[in-house]
Amino acid sequence: MSRSHDANTAHRGEESHGGEGQLRRALGVPSLVLFGLVYMVPLTVFTTYGIVTQVSGGRVPLAYVITLLAMVFTARSYAKMAHELPFSGSAYTYTQNSFGAGIGFVAGWALLLDYLFLPMINYLVIGIYLSAAFPMIPAWAFVLTAIVLVTVLNVIGIVSVARANIVIIAAQAIFIVTFAALGIASMSGSGTVDLSAPFTGDGSAPGFGNVMAGAAILCLSFLGFDAVSTLSEEAKDAKRSVPRAIVIATVTGGLIYIALSFLAQLVYPSNDFADVESGALDVMSAAGGEFLTTFFTAAYVAGACGSALTSQASVSRILFAMGRDGVLPNRLFGRLSPRFHTPIFATLAVGVVSLFALAADLGFISEMVSFGALIAFSAVNLSVIKHFVIDGKRRGSSAIANYIVLPGIGFCLTLWLWTSLSPRTLLIGAIWLALGIGYLAFVTRGFRRPTPTLDLAD
Repeated sequence: MSRSHDANTAHRGEESHGGEGQLRRALGVPSLVLFGLVYMVPLTVFTTYGIVTQVSGGRVPLAYVITLLAMVFTARSYAKMAHELPFSGSAYTYTQNSFGAGIGFVAGWALLLDYLFLPMINYLVIGIYLSAAFPMIPAWAFVLTAIVLVTVLNVIGIVSVARANIVIIAAQAIFIVTFAALGIASMSGSGTVDLSAPFTGDGSAPGFGNVMAGAAILCLSFLGFDAVSTLSEEAKDAKRSVPRAIVIATVTGGLIYIALSFLAQLVYPSNDFADVESGALDVMSAAGGEFLTTFFTAAYVAGACGSALTSQASVSRILFAMGRDGVLPNRLFGRLSPRFHTPIFATLAVGVVSLFALAADLGFISEMVSFGALIAFSAVNLSVIKHFVIDGKRRGSSAIANYIVLPGIGFCLTLWLWTSLSPRTLLIGAIWLALGIGYLAFVTRGFRRPTPTLDLAD
Protein backbone atom coordinates (compact mmCIF):
# COMPACT_ATOMS: atom_id res chain seq x y z
CA MET A 1 0.00 0.00 0.00
CA SER A 2 1.49 3.35 -1.04
CA ARG A 3 2.37 5.77 1.72
CA SER A 4 0.79 9.23 1.83
CA HIS A 5 2.74 12.45 1.44
CA ASP A 6 2.34 13.22 5.16
CA ALA A 7 3.65 9.79 6.08
CA ASN A 8 6.66 10.26 3.83
CA THR A 9 7.43 13.60 5.44
CA ALA A 10 7.15 12.10 8.88
CA HIS A 11 9.45 9.22 7.98
CA ARG A 12 12.06 11.55 6.53
CA GLY A 13 12.01 13.48 9.75
CA GLU A 14 12.88 10.37 11.73
CA GLU A 15 16.47 10.22 10.56
CA SER A 16 17.85 11.62 13.77
CA HIS A 17 15.69 9.28 15.82
CA GLY A 18 16.48 5.98 14.15
CA GLY A 19 13.71 6.16 11.54
CA GLU A 20 13.93 5.66 7.82
CA GLY A 21 15.84 8.86 7.05
CA GLN A 22 18.28 9.04 4.17
CA LEU A 23 21.19 6.77 3.34
CA ARG A 24 24.47 8.70 3.28
CA ARG A 25 25.72 9.59 -0.24
CA ALA A 26 29.45 8.95 -0.06
CA LEU A 27 30.44 6.76 -3.03
CA GLY A 28 31.88 7.87 -6.37
CA VAL A 29 32.53 5.81 -9.54
CA PRO A 30 35.90 4.37 -8.36
CA SER A 31 34.41 3.17 -5.06
CA LEU A 32 31.38 1.72 -6.84
CA VAL A 33 33.56 -0.13 -9.37
CA LEU A 34 35.74 -1.46 -6.56
CA PHE A 35 32.58 -2.55 -4.74
CA GLY A 36 31.47 -4.48 -7.81
CA LEU A 37 34.89 -6.04 -8.46
CA VAL A 38 35.41 -7.06 -4.84
CA TYR A 39 31.88 -8.51 -4.79
CA MET A 40 32.68 -10.45 -7.96
CA VAL A 41 36.10 -11.43 -6.53
CA PRO A 42 38.62 -11.58 -9.44
CA LEU A 43 39.98 -14.84 -8.02
CA THR A 44 36.53 -16.44 -8.02
CA VAL A 45 37.56 -17.82 -11.41
CA PHE A 46 39.31 -20.53 -9.39
CA THR A 47 36.30 -21.38 -7.19
CA THR A 48 34.69 -23.60 -9.80
CA TYR A 49 37.74 -23.92 -12.06
CA GLY A 50 38.16 -27.69 -11.74
CA ILE A 51 34.44 -28.37 -12.08
CA VAL A 52 33.96 -26.20 -15.18
CA THR A 53 37.16 -27.56 -16.74
CA GLN A 54 35.70 -31.07 -16.61
CA VAL A 55 32.17 -30.00 -17.62
CA SER A 56 33.35 -27.98 -20.64
CA GLY A 57 36.12 -30.34 -21.70
CA GLY A 58 38.94 -27.90 -20.98
CA ARG A 59 37.22 -24.83 -22.45
CA VAL A 60 36.81 -22.56 -19.43
CA PRO A 61 37.87 -19.35 -21.25
CA LEU A 62 35.34 -20.04 -24.03
CA ALA A 63 32.62 -20.59 -21.42
CA TYR A 64 33.58 -17.26 -19.82
CA VAL A 65 33.34 -15.48 -23.18
CA ILE A 66 29.75 -16.72 -23.57
CA THR A 67 28.81 -15.74 -20.03
CA LEU A 68 30.42 -12.30 -20.40
CA LEU A 69 28.46 -11.72 -23.62
CA ALA A 70 25.20 -12.40 -21.80
CA MET A 71 26.24 -10.29 -18.82
CA VAL A 72 27.23 -7.28 -20.93
CA PHE A 73 23.73 -7.05 -22.40
CA THR A 74 22.20 -7.53 -18.97
CA ALA A 75 24.57 -5.01 -17.36
CA ARG A 76 23.48 -2.48 -19.96
CA SER A 77 19.85 -3.07 -18.95
CA TYR A 78 20.76 -2.56 -15.30
CA ALA A 79 22.54 0.66 -16.24
CA LYS A 80 19.49 1.96 -18.11
CA MET A 81 17.19 1.21 -15.19
CA ALA A 82 19.65 2.57 -12.61
CA HIS A 83 19.69 5.88 -14.50
CA GLU A 84 15.89 6.05 -14.47
CA LEU A 85 15.40 4.76 -10.90
CA PRO A 86 18.40 5.67 -8.70
CA PHE A 87 17.09 3.89 -5.60
CA SER A 88 18.02 0.89 -3.47
CA GLY A 89 16.38 -2.39 -4.41
CA SER A 90 18.07 -3.44 -7.67
CA ALA A 91 15.97 -5.88 -9.74
CA TYR A 92 13.21 -5.71 -7.14
CA THR A 93 12.76 -1.95 -7.60
CA TYR A 94 13.08 -2.05 -11.40
CA THR A 95 10.61 -4.89 -11.87
CA GLN A 96 8.16 -3.44 -9.38
CA ASN A 97 8.15 -0.11 -11.18
CA SER A 98 7.72 -1.72 -14.59
CA PHE A 99 5.38 -4.65 -13.96
CA GLY A 100 3.72 -3.86 -10.65
CA ALA A 101 4.19 -4.77 -7.02
CA GLY A 102 3.32 -8.46 -7.29
CA ILE A 103 5.82 -9.33 -10.03
CA GLY A 104 8.34 -7.03 -8.40
CA PHE A 105 8.05 -9.04 -5.22
CA VAL A 106 8.66 -12.31 -7.09
CA ALA A 107 11.78 -10.84 -8.74
CA GLY A 108 13.00 -9.61 -5.35
CA TRP A 109 12.32 -13.00 -3.81
CA ALA A 110 14.40 -14.71 -6.53
CA LEU A 111 17.14 -12.12 -6.02
CA LEU A 112 17.29 -13.03 -2.35
CA LEU A 113 18.59 -16.47 -3.35
CA ASP A 114 21.91 -15.17 -4.62
CA TYR A 115 22.19 -12.31 -2.12
CA LEU A 116 21.43 -14.47 0.93
CA PHE A 117 23.40 -17.50 -0.22
CA LEU A 118 26.50 -15.78 -1.62
CA PRO A 119 27.76 -14.68 1.83
CA MET A 120 27.41 -18.31 2.93
CA ILE A 121 29.60 -19.47 0.05
CA ASN A 122 32.29 -17.02 1.09
CA TYR A 123 32.14 -18.05 4.74
CA LEU A 124 32.34 -21.72 3.77
CA VAL A 125 35.37 -21.11 1.53
CA ILE A 126 37.08 -19.12 4.28
CA GLY A 127 36.57 -21.99 6.71
CA ILE A 128 37.75 -24.64 4.23
CA TYR A 129 40.99 -22.88 3.19
CA LEU A 130 41.99 -21.56 6.62
CA SER A 131 41.27 -24.91 8.26
CA ALA A 132 43.51 -26.56 5.65
CA ALA A 133 46.26 -24.05 6.44
CA PHE A 134 45.79 -24.34 10.21
CA PRO A 135 44.43 -27.87 10.78
CA MET A 136 44.56 -27.50 14.57
CA ILE A 137 41.65 -25.02 14.37
CA PRO A 138 38.23 -26.32 13.24
CA ALA A 139 36.61 -24.75 10.15
CA TRP A 140 33.54 -23.63 12.11
CA ALA A 141 35.70 -21.32 14.26
CA PHE A 142 36.92 -19.43 11.18
CA VAL A 143 33.40 -19.29 9.76
CA LEU A 144 31.90 -17.88 12.96
CA THR A 145 34.68 -15.30 13.37
CA ALA A 146 34.27 -14.12 9.77
CA ILE A 147 30.49 -13.73 10.17
CA VAL A 148 30.91 -11.59 13.31
CA LEU A 149 33.62 -9.35 11.81
CA VAL A 150 31.80 -8.80 8.51
CA THR A 151 28.51 -8.01 10.27
CA VAL A 152 30.19 -5.45 12.54
CA LEU A 153 31.88 -3.71 9.60
CA ASN A 154 28.58 -3.48 7.73
CA VAL A 155 26.81 -2.03 10.77
CA ILE A 156 29.50 0.63 11.16
CA GLY A 157 28.83 1.91 7.65
CA ILE A 158 29.36 1.68 3.91
CA VAL A 159 32.46 3.90 3.99
CA SER A 160 34.26 1.29 6.12
CA VAL A 161 33.35 -1.33 3.52
CA ALA A 162 34.68 0.84 0.69
CA ARG A 163 38.00 1.34 2.50
CA ALA A 164 38.39 -2.37 3.17
CA ASN A 165 37.70 -3.03 -0.51
CA ILE A 166 40.77 -1.04 -1.57
CA VAL A 167 43.09 -3.22 0.51
CA ILE A 168 41.47 -6.47 -0.64
CA ILE A 169 41.49 -5.64 -4.34
CA ALA A 170 45.15 -4.55 -4.05
CA ALA A 171 46.12 -7.93 -2.54
CA GLN A 172 44.38 -9.78 -5.36
CA ALA A 173 45.99 -7.55 -7.97
CA ILE A 174 49.44 -8.37 -6.59
CA PHE A 175 48.64 -12.08 -6.69
CA ILE A 176 47.37 -11.90 -10.28
CA VAL A 177 50.60 -10.21 -11.42
CA THR A 178 52.67 -12.80 -9.55
CA PHE A 179 50.66 -15.70 -10.97
CA ALA A 180 50.98 -14.33 -14.50
CA ALA A 181 54.76 -13.87 -14.18
CA LEU A 182 55.38 -17.32 -12.69
CA GLY A 183 52.91 -18.98 -15.06
CA ILE A 184 54.57 -17.51 -18.15
CA ALA A 185 58.01 -18.42 -16.78
CA SER A 186 56.94 -22.02 -16.18
CA MET A 187 55.60 -22.33 -19.73
CA SER A 188 58.74 -20.86 -21.30
CA GLY A 189 60.68 -23.96 -20.28
CA SER A 190 58.01 -26.53 -21.05
CA GLY A 191 58.37 -26.71 -24.82
CA THR A 192 55.54 -26.06 -27.28
CA VAL A 193 52.41 -24.39 -25.90
CA ASP A 194 49.11 -24.73 -27.79
CA LEU A 195 47.48 -21.28 -27.46
CA SER A 196 44.23 -22.50 -29.02
CA ALA A 197 43.70 -25.40 -26.58
CA PRO A 198 41.69 -23.37 -23.99
CA PHE A 199 39.12 -22.65 -26.72
CA THR A 200 39.16 -25.92 -28.69
CA GLY A 201 39.18 -28.19 -25.64
CA ASP A 202 40.79 -31.52 -24.85
CA GLY A 203 38.07 -33.71 -26.39
CA SER A 204 36.88 -35.12 -23.07
CA ALA A 205 33.50 -33.33 -23.25
CA PRO A 206 32.78 -32.41 -26.89
CA GLY A 207 29.84 -30.39 -28.10
CA PHE A 208 28.65 -26.84 -27.56
CA GLY A 209 26.06 -27.93 -25.00
CA ASN A 210 28.83 -28.75 -22.53
CA VAL A 211 30.30 -25.29 -22.96
CA MET A 212 26.86 -23.80 -22.25
CA ALA A 213 26.54 -25.94 -19.13
CA GLY A 214 29.85 -24.55 -17.96
CA ALA A 215 28.79 -21.00 -18.84
CA ALA A 216 25.64 -21.40 -16.73
CA ILE A 217 27.75 -22.33 -13.71
CA LEU A 218 30.02 -19.34 -14.31
CA CYS A 219 27.14 -16.88 -13.90
CA LEU A 220 27.99 -16.99 -10.21
CA SER A 221 31.30 -15.28 -11.03
CA PHE A 222 29.50 -12.17 -12.31
CA LEU A 223 27.39 -11.49 -9.27
CA GLY A 224 28.61 -8.02 -8.39
CA PHE A 225 27.70 -5.70 -11.25
CA ASP A 226 24.04 -5.88 -10.21
CA ALA A 227 25.03 -5.37 -6.58
CA VAL A 228 26.36 -1.92 -7.52
CA SER A 229 22.79 -0.83 -8.23
CA THR A 230 21.78 -1.57 -4.63
CA LEU A 231 23.99 1.36 -3.55
CA SER A 232 22.18 3.96 -5.67
CA GLU A 233 20.99 5.86 -2.60
CA GLU A 234 24.57 6.02 -1.27
CA ALA A 235 26.21 7.13 -4.53
CA LYS A 236 27.21 10.64 -5.53
CA ASP A 237 25.29 11.67 -8.66
CA ALA A 238 23.69 8.22 -8.82
CA LYS A 239 22.13 8.70 -12.28
CA ARG A 240 25.58 8.97 -13.85
CA SER A 241 27.94 7.14 -11.52
CA VAL A 242 25.97 3.93 -10.95
CA PRO A 243 25.32 3.10 -14.65
CA ARG A 244 28.96 3.75 -15.52
CA ALA A 245 30.21 1.64 -12.60
CA ILE A 246 27.91 -1.26 -13.54
CA VAL A 247 29.27 -1.52 -17.09
CA ILE A 248 32.91 -0.95 -16.08
CA ALA A 249 32.78 -3.59 -13.34
CA THR A 250 31.14 -6.15 -15.65
CA VAL A 251 33.59 -5.78 -18.55
CA THR A 252 36.66 -5.51 -16.31
CA GLY A 253 35.69 -8.55 -14.27
CA GLY A 254 34.89 -10.61 -17.37
CA LEU A 255 38.22 -9.81 -19.04
CA ILE A 256 40.07 -10.76 -15.86
CA TYR A 257 38.22 -14.09 -15.70
CA ILE A 258 38.99 -14.89 -19.34
CA ALA A 259 42.67 -13.99 -18.99
CA LEU A 260 43.19 -15.93 -15.76
CA SER A 261 41.38 -19.07 -16.96
CA PHE A 262 43.27 -18.92 -20.29
CA LEU A 263 46.62 -18.75 -18.49
CA ALA A 264 45.60 -21.45 -16.01
CA GLN A 265 44.74 -23.92 -18.76
CA LEU A 266 48.02 -23.23 -20.53
CA VAL A 267 49.98 -23.77 -17.30
CA TYR A 268 48.08 -26.96 -16.42
CA PRO A 269 46.59 -28.37 -19.67
CA SER A 270 44.72 -31.20 -18.01
CA ASN A 271 41.40 -31.95 -16.33
CA ASP A 272 42.93 -34.60 -14.08
CA PHE A 273 42.89 -32.99 -10.62
CA ALA A 274 43.80 -34.40 -7.21
CA ASP A 275 40.47 -32.94 -6.05
CA VAL A 276 38.19 -31.37 -8.65
CA GLU A 277 36.70 -28.92 -6.13
CA SER A 278 40.16 -27.53 -5.36
CA GLY A 279 41.60 -27.97 -8.84
CA ALA A 280 43.15 -24.50 -8.65
CA LEU A 281 45.76 -25.85 -6.22
CA ASP A 282 47.11 -28.13 -8.97
CA VAL A 283 47.39 -25.10 -11.24
CA MET A 284 49.23 -23.06 -8.58
CA SER A 285 51.61 -25.90 -7.85
CA ALA A 286 52.43 -26.24 -11.55
CA ALA A 287 52.97 -22.50 -11.93
CA GLY A 288 54.92 -21.63 -8.80
CA GLY A 289 55.18 -24.52 -6.37
CA GLU A 290 54.51 -24.21 -2.65
CA PHE A 291 55.13 -20.45 -2.59
CA LEU A 292 52.38 -19.67 -5.10
CA THR A 293 50.00 -22.18 -3.50
CA THR A 294 50.37 -20.43 -0.12
CA PHE A 295 50.08 -16.98 -1.70
CA PHE A 296 46.95 -18.10 -3.55
CA THR A 297 45.33 -19.34 -0.34
CA ALA A 298 45.99 -16.01 1.40
CA ALA A 299 44.77 -13.89 -1.52
CA TYR A 300 41.72 -16.08 -2.09
CA VAL A 301 40.64 -15.92 1.55
CA ALA A 302 41.08 -12.13 1.46
CA GLY A 303 38.88 -12.01 -1.63
CA ALA A 304 36.26 -14.17 0.05
CA CYS A 305 36.24 -11.78 3.01
CA GLY A 306 35.75 -8.86 0.63
CA SER A 307 32.93 -10.61 -1.20
CA ALA A 308 31.28 -11.42 2.13
CA LEU A 309 31.52 -7.75 3.10
CA THR A 310 29.95 -6.48 -0.10
CA SER A 311 27.37 -9.23 -0.48
CA GLN A 312 26.08 -8.73 3.06
CA ALA A 313 25.93 -4.97 2.46
CA SER A 314 23.87 -5.54 -0.69
CA VAL A 315 21.32 -7.97 0.71
CA SER A 316 20.77 -5.78 3.77
CA ARG A 317 19.78 -2.96 1.42
CA ILE A 318 17.45 -5.26 -0.51
CA LEU A 319 15.77 -6.14 2.78
CA PHE A 320 15.71 -2.44 3.69
CA ALA A 321 13.92 -1.60 0.45
CA MET A 322 11.40 -4.40 0.97
CA GLY A 323 10.90 -3.37 4.59
CA ARG A 324 10.41 0.25 3.55
CA ASP A 325 7.65 -1.01 1.23
CA GLY A 326 5.94 -2.90 4.02
CA VAL A 327 6.38 -6.24 2.24
CA LEU A 328 8.62 -7.15 5.18
CA PRO A 329 7.92 -5.72 8.68
CA ASN A 330 8.64 -2.00 8.33
CA ARG A 331 9.50 -1.34 11.97
CA LEU A 332 12.38 -3.80 11.71
CA PHE A 333 13.68 -3.98 8.15
CA GLY A 334 12.69 -0.49 6.98
CA ARG A 335 14.62 1.54 9.53
CA LEU A 336 18.16 2.89 9.74
CA SER A 337 20.57 3.16 12.65
CA PRO A 338 20.44 6.73 14.08
CA ARG A 339 24.21 6.66 14.59
CA PHE A 340 25.59 4.90 11.50
CA HIS A 341 22.74 5.55 8.99
CA THR A 342 22.81 1.89 7.95
CA PRO A 343 19.98 -0.69 7.92
CA ILE A 344 21.14 -2.24 11.18
CA PHE A 345 18.39 -4.81 11.74
CA ALA A 346 18.54 -6.03 8.14
CA THR A 347 22.33 -6.37 8.45
CA LEU A 348 22.05 -8.32 11.69
CA ALA A 349 19.36 -10.55 10.15
CA VAL A 350 21.69 -11.46 7.28
CA GLY A 351 24.39 -12.28 9.82
CA VAL A 352 22.03 -14.65 11.61
CA VAL A 353 20.98 -16.36 8.35
CA SER A 354 24.65 -16.75 7.44
CA LEU A 355 25.10 -18.97 10.49
CA PHE A 356 23.65 -21.75 8.32
CA ALA A 357 27.10 -21.76 6.68
CA LEU A 358 28.24 -23.72 9.74
CA ALA A 359 26.34 -26.76 8.44
CA ALA A 360 25.44 -25.99 4.81
CA ASP A 361 26.47 -27.87 1.67
CA LEU A 362 28.63 -25.80 -0.70
CA GLY A 363 27.35 -27.49 -3.85
CA PHE A 364 23.70 -26.88 -3.01
CA ILE A 365 24.27 -23.20 -2.18
CA SER A 366 26.24 -22.61 -5.40
CA GLU A 367 23.45 -24.05 -7.53
CA MET A 368 20.81 -21.84 -5.96
CA VAL A 369 22.85 -18.66 -6.38
CA SER A 370 22.92 -19.06 -10.18
CA PHE A 371 19.18 -19.82 -10.31
CA GLY A 372 18.22 -16.66 -8.41
CA ALA A 373 20.63 -14.46 -10.33
CA LEU A 374 19.41 -15.53 -13.77
CA ILE A 375 15.75 -14.99 -12.79
CA ALA A 376 16.58 -11.46 -11.65
CA PHE A 377 18.70 -10.75 -14.75
CA SER A 378 15.87 -11.85 -17.04
CA ALA A 379 13.38 -9.67 -15.18
CA VAL A 380 15.57 -6.56 -15.55
CA ASN A 381 16.01 -7.10 -19.30
CA LEU A 382 12.24 -7.31 -19.70
CA SER A 383 11.80 -4.26 -17.45
CA VAL A 384 13.75 -2.12 -19.92
CA ILE A 385 11.33 -3.04 -22.71
CA LYS A 386 8.27 -2.42 -20.53
CA HIS A 387 9.52 0.82 -18.96
CA PHE A 388 10.83 2.59 -22.04
CA VAL A 389 8.76 1.22 -24.94
CA ILE A 390 5.39 0.17 -23.55
CA ASP A 391 5.06 2.68 -20.71
CA GLY A 392 7.42 5.40 -21.95
CA LYS A 393 6.18 5.28 -25.56
CA ARG A 394 9.72 5.48 -26.95
CA ARG A 395 9.57 5.10 -30.73
CA GLY A 396 11.91 5.23 -33.70
CA SER A 397 14.83 3.12 -34.88
CA SER A 398 17.09 4.23 -32.02
CA ALA A 399 14.48 3.27 -29.42
CA ILE A 400 13.92 -0.11 -31.07
CA ALA A 401 17.65 -0.86 -30.97
CA ASN A 402 18.26 0.44 -27.44
CA TYR A 403 15.08 -0.61 -25.68
CA ILE A 404 13.87 -3.70 -27.57
CA VAL A 405 16.66 -5.43 -29.52
CA LEU A 406 19.54 -5.14 -27.04
CA PRO A 407 17.59 -6.00 -23.85
CA GLY A 408 15.79 -8.68 -25.86
CA ILE A 409 19.12 -10.28 -26.70
CA GLY A 410 20.10 -10.06 -23.04
CA PHE A 411 16.85 -11.78 -22.02
CA CYS A 412 17.30 -14.60 -24.54
CA LEU A 413 20.89 -15.21 -23.45
CA THR A 414 20.04 -15.29 -19.73
CA LEU A 415 17.07 -17.59 -20.44
CA TRP A 416 19.36 -19.90 -22.42
CA LEU A 417 21.83 -20.03 -19.54
CA TRP A 418 18.98 -20.59 -17.06
CA THR A 419 17.72 -23.63 -18.97
CA SER A 420 21.27 -25.01 -18.97
CA LEU A 421 21.19 -25.44 -15.17
CA SER A 422 20.73 -28.90 -13.69
CA PRO A 423 17.23 -30.34 -13.15
CA ARG A 424 17.87 -30.42 -9.40
CA THR A 425 18.56 -26.68 -9.39
CA LEU A 426 15.44 -25.90 -11.40
CA LEU A 427 13.27 -28.02 -9.08
CA ILE A 428 14.54 -26.48 -5.84
CA GLY A 429 14.38 -23.01 -7.38
CA ALA A 430 10.76 -23.58 -8.34
CA ILE A 431 10.03 -24.58 -4.74
CA TRP A 432 11.66 -21.36 -3.51
CA LEU A 433 9.52 -19.28 -5.88
CA ALA A 434 6.40 -21.14 -4.72
CA LEU A 435 7.26 -20.31 -1.11
CA GLY A 436 7.63 -16.65 -2.09
CA ILE A 437 4.25 -16.58 -3.80
CA GLY A 438 2.76 -18.26 -0.74
CA TYR A 439 4.22 -15.59 1.52
CA LEU A 440 2.88 -12.87 -0.78
CA ALA A 441 -0.57 -14.47 -0.57
CA PHE A 442 -0.31 -14.32 3.22
CA VAL A 443 0.73 -10.65 3.23
CA THR A 444 -2.09 -9.68 0.88
CA ARG A 445 -4.70 -11.90 2.61
CA GLY A 446 -5.10 -14.21 -0.35
CA PHE A 447 -4.37 -11.45 -2.90
CA ARG A 448 -7.46 -9.56 -1.72
CA ARG A 449 -5.32 -6.62 -0.61
CA PRO A 450 -2.83 -4.73 -2.80
CA THR A 451 0.83 -5.58 -2.41
CA PRO A 452 2.66 -2.83 -0.47
CA THR A 453 4.73 -0.71 -2.83
CA LEU A 454 7.53 1.81 -2.53
CA ASP A 455 6.81 5.48 -3.19
CA LEU A 456 9.82 6.14 -5.44
CA ALA A 457 9.64 9.87 -4.79
CA ASP A 458 10.63 9.22 -1.17
